[in-house]
Amino acid sequence: MSAEQTPLSIDVTMPREDVALVVVKGFLDVDTATELHHHLANQVHHGRRHLLLDLSAVPFMDSSGINIILRAYKETRQVEGSVGLIAPAPAVRRILDLTGVSLTVPSFASVDEALTGTSDTLSRP
Repeated sequence: MSAEQTPLSIDVTMPREDVALVVVKGFLDVDTATELHHHLANQVHHGRRHLLLDLSAVPFMDSSGINIILRAYKETRQVEGSVGLIAPAPAVRRILDLTGVSLTVPSFASVDEALTGTSDTLSRP
């Protein structure tokens, strides 16, 4: 990691009992992706079926970050949960679109919109 990069910062809150809001700040790459995975796996382990990842302060993400998002998606689907991305930064949005991740994992403009989307997911048969 170069001196110019921001170290990864992860803050987790629970807006609802079954939802973890994970605010990620900094570069999400091969050096930091494992840390994010540990946070996400811990939330699923503790019964949070829905993970909301706020990526608005992530200026760069490589394939390691994409793999973590897809892995979290797979793990939450096994417990009838979901993953949602909140306000991905433009460079990250581009990567998500180019790789097709945005076709699988929904993005939301805000936490409130994501929580509404999560509620809709829960009410589907």
